[in-house]
Amino acid sequence: MTTALIIGDVQRGITRNYPFAKQVVPPLTELLPRARAAGVLVVFVRFAFRGNGADLPAGIPLYRSFFDAGDGFHEGTPGTEIDLPVADEDVVVLKRRASAFAGTDLDLVLRARGVTGLAIAGVATSAMVAATCYDAADRGYRLTVLRDGCGDGDPATHDFFMDNVFPSRGIEVVPCAEWPGEEA
Repeated sequence: MTTALIIGDVQRGITRNYPFAKQVVPPLTELLPRARAAGVLVVFVRFAFRGNGADLPAGIPLYRSFFDAGDGFHEGTPGTEIDLPVADEDVVVLKRRASAFAGTDLDLVLRARGVTGLAIAGVATSAMVAATCYDAADRGYRLTVLRDGCGDGDPATHDFFMDNVFPSRGIEVVPCAEWPGEEA
């Protein structure tokens, strides 16, 4: 199998505090056994800052607001635990920026497994999902985004990415129930 499922930021501190994030849990929970049975590499990416803020970028209020929100975004706290069932064969990657690739070993793990195609899900569509898609495209991966496996605080923004932005960049958009297909 040369496909991986990347699920980003579906962690307790986010799903419990942002209703749009909680909505992706049921379709992704149903998808996980099918993906694993198809031999897809499942990769969970979680977002956390060091407790002392050493990795907090200066002058970027968005990251400061996440850090200041408390334990939901601090490494080692229950809020950064994945809010989906993680199996022993899955990979968990820690990130500190929007993209699942920025400053992580994700690309190394994928290349070591011979992965050439990615299905991306998670929250938020306009942040983690978009940033990861752009990074993955730059690295030459074939991309699919799982529409109901993603969510955004603004439903219109989510729909705009799914209906316009991703397709215009050659990224396939499908519901979780239709993935993995034969091309995976």
